Amino acid sequence: MAKLKIAGTWSGILEDVELEAWTIETLREEVAKRSNCAANSINLICAGKILKDAADGTQNLAQLGLKNNSKILASRLADQTFIAEEERSRRLARIRTAVSSMAERHADGSLPLEDFNIEVEDQSGKKVRLGSETDQRAVMMGLMLHAKGKRLIRQGNYKDALEVLIMGEESFSLCDPKVIELIDNVPILQIDMVWCYFMIRDIRCLSDAGKRLEMARAGIERAHGKDSLRLRILQGGCYPELALHLRMELLEGVVAYHTGQLEKSRNVLASARAKFAQLQVPDEALSLVMSMGFKERGAKRALRMNNQDVGSAIDFLVAEKAKKMQKREEDIRRRNEIREQKSYGMTPSKKAVDIDRLKELVSIGFEKELAAEALRRNENDTQQALDDLTNPETNLALQDNIESRKRKRQKQETDSAIENVVQMGFERSRVVAAFEAGGNLEQVLQRLTALPEAGSTSENIQPQVNSSVAPNGSASSSAPLPDDVISDVLDQMNGVEDPSVAEERDVEMEDELSADIAKSDALDDYDIEVDIEGQAITEYLTLLESSSSSGKVVPSQ
Repeated sequence: MAKLKIAGTWSGILEDVELEAWTIETLREEVAKRSNCAANSINLICAGKILKDAADGTQNLAQLGLKNNSKILASRLADQTFIAEEERSRRLARIRTAVSSMAERHADGSLPLEDFNIEVEDQSGKKVRLGSETDQRAVMMGLMLHAKGKRLIRQGNYKDALEVLIMGEESFSLCDPKVIELIDNVPILQIDMVWCYFMIRDIRCLSDAGKRLEMARAGIERAHGKDSLRLRILQGGCYPELALHLRMELLEGVVAYHTGQLEKSRNVLASARAKFAQLQVPDEALSLVMSMGFKERGAKRALRMNNQDVGSAIDFLVAEKAKKMQKREEDIRRRNEIREQKSYGMTPSKKAVDIDRLKELVSIGFEKELAAEALRRNENDTQQALDDLTNPETNLALQDNIESRKRKRQKQETDSAIENVVQMGFERSRVVAAFEAGGNLEQVLQRLTALPEAGSTSENIQPQVNSSVAPNGSASSSAPLPDDVISDVLDQMNGVEDPSVAEERDVEMEDELSADIAKSDALDDYDIEVDIEGQAITEYLTLLESSSSSGKVVPSQ
């Protein structure tokens, strides 16, 4: 018998250790037991060496050189589960922060940092403004988080999806209930949350799931109308909501089953089964639609949403294609507008110049740039802008402001270009002189890289890193810069961003969220593949049959 002195995760003396009988695994288990942690998380070090298990597990402590009173340091390995959870928490925090930042920038009419603007649209693609600025921001946050949650659901990451959807629910709750009671986004979010409960198989959420489904059903009926009549009118007679109702009824049936409401479960699951059958796309119909040049996924979606009618499905796809083209053109027009707005600067309260009001002033004969400056200075107040434009004194002041801003912007662009060229290795004084000589950036670079005139005693202004060796072995620096280098510098100039703003933004996460929004459309919430639902309906109906024949009460596990 021997004693081993342990320090680290647990400090003390292990007595009655049989050095010739104990293995590393035995010792590790004893230390883990006293440290209240898993054995595979313990690392043992003795005499500066990590004690490792032998391949066959037969080596004992004595064979490894341990003696009576040997000192062993026990350290805990990094818990991979803990690390993964920390990373997950950081990512969720990034999502929340990025959504809040984007909604803050895009909800109040401020000039966006990006070349796009996030706007709330109804199912027809018409832009809508819901309530106050606070309401609009809350709705934007809710919609962005819902889009991210749906993306995570499609990826099978139900745990993270649930966390993101909870954030979305919190965001919607900040909005005036009257503002969102006639839209179906919140009820659909509730259904998506319960779907996550179901896929995670968390029976503890039964009570919460039942309440959410009740709210979802009431909200959908309020938004879609009795028997979905309002939605049917909006969607021109098609049936986009069928798959959504199937999923809701399945979940209602599951909750009813596990809470002992067998008759209710049987009824709603039977209704869900009928909808599942209705959503099965016939091969012949699918082949006919695809023969018109449409892809399989789009053809299936169109047939499901049009009650398997081939003609209606084709009309639906043609209309959807036209809408996408129109949307693409609208996005291009809006990006151009944003670039135009940026050229006019921001109002004193950091808002963008209102393009529609600008068009009104231009239509009655005012010069565009001057009218934009009047609106900018007067917080987009059309009447005050008119007063300034028609007053000779203030009109002159507006012109002075425009010229001053142009000079300032030109100086910023020149300073930025100078810094970019200096970073390429040119001497600053010569770069400044080259820019002062005039011309665009390409001309400046060509001037900097040109050979010195004959008889000139001036030193070579080409940086050494760009020099080449002439055929005769002498150094030559007369080669002009390649076009790709000039292009890179031009790109750097055009992409200059305020560094203080860039540091505050999580650009990577914002781009990810923007992509989620861009990939969705008005019917995305209803576009559900129902294979998993079909299997679950069959499973639970079988369980109900089994419970009926045995006469047993259903346990909630």
